[in-house]
Amino acid sequence: AMWRLYGTAGEMSCMQMEAERSRKVAAFKWTGAILVLFSAGGLGIWSAMQWKGRLRMLETLRQMIYFLKGEITYSRAPLAEALERVGKREPGPLGGLFEAAAEGIYMQEGESLQEIWKRQVMNLNTDSGPIPLEQEDLEQLAHLGEHLGYLDVDMQERTLKLYLEQLDISIEYLRTNQREKCRLYTSLGIMGGMFLVIVMY
Repeated sequence: AMWRLYGTAGEMSCMQMEAERSRKVAAFKWTGAILVLFSAGGLGIWSAMQWKGRLRMLETLRQMIYFLKGEITYSRAPLAEALERVGKREPGPLGGLFEAAAEGIYMQEGESLQEIWKRQVMNLNTDSGPIPLEQEDLEQLAHLGEHLGYLDVDMQERTLKLYLEQLDISIEYLRTNQREKCRLYTSLGIMGGMFLVIVMY
């Protein structure tokens, strides 16, 4: 009888341990599932924020190019001075770009304007942290420096107008598709997280 008592107690202890282990495994699974859902959903929300951030930055850049055109065309300011004035109006990374380019022109360390401008544009993603502009945006902005400083005022104005037209096309596309794309990114993030949870568990 004593042996049966000990045996029954041992079996109950094993069952309790197994139940406790099952509870812990279930808790880990639920925690993992929640983390996957939050991570995937967060990625979708981040993508939507990148879209909005790109739109805002291109709108800011367009305004700055308008100011630059005015400084060159109407104020007849030298390029370095015009870049510096416009850069001081914008405290963000784009303002820093214009001011850094102006400083590079003032220092004249053997670099051409094209080289100075391109280097500062490519530093946008490193000096101030990641920005929402895409590689296409940066390449178009870098290309702008190839036609500034060397031409007469009228040619520089035409160059800036052409670049403004490119910005208008990008901005219009982003505005038109903003609601649809942001909703799509958010939905895909959540649905992707749910799919991963189903596959994993």
